[in-house]
Amino acid sequence: MKILISGFEPFGDSPINPTQELMEQIAAENFGDAEIHTLLLPVHYDDCAEKLLAETERLRPDAVIACGLAAGRTAITPERIAINIKDTESYADNTGRSPKDEPIRADGPDGLFATLPIRRITEELRSAGIPSSISNTAGTYICNNTMYALLDTLREQRSDTLAGFVHFPASTKLAALKPSLPSLPQETLLDALRLIVKTTIEAVESVKTSAKLG
Repeated sequence: MKILISGFEPFGDSPINPTQELMEQIAAENFGDAEIHTLLLPVHYDDCAEKLLAETERLRPDAVIACGLAAGRTAITPERIAINIKDTESYADNTGRSPKDEPIRADGPDGLFATLPIRRITEELRSAGIPSSISNTAGTYICNNTMYALLDTLREQRSDTLAGFVHFPASTKLAALKPSLPSLPQETLLDALRLIVKTTIEAVESVKTSAKLG
């Protein structure tokens, strides 16, 4: 089994991105027979998705867990849906692009739902004492761009790869530089990602078992 996990470089006025550190940390974890592959993405419209799609095509993973920073949120938030729009609200991307009201795919569906087990993930995180809730908006920035393009491509390929996006709040390291931000310790973010991976592995195993029985 292969699990691909992506994070992002810093962007805007944030000098660090906790998901970048998460990529380094989770790569060192052992999940039994599951191979964990990580990928750091640029905060560039469309390039972010293209790099993730290229790695997905190369690896053919059983699941893709894309991760991003949602500074200001207070919990781990698996995203339910991605929408077909690029619209810059606050920060240009790291190349200076600021699209407004542009579709991600001109002929694509208006919205696409994650196929990761987001309800189960949220329940597992809460049971572990980690704040979590399902989010119904991935925004209209780079994270949504990445999630939508990933789901749309897998849909077109009729792939059974589970995929989705999880937003993480600021780490305490980032909040120390921006004191008004709510935050969680980096170790808690890592604990959360461990549980997300574990729950996703269980979901993949369940799908494979059902396929064999069917």
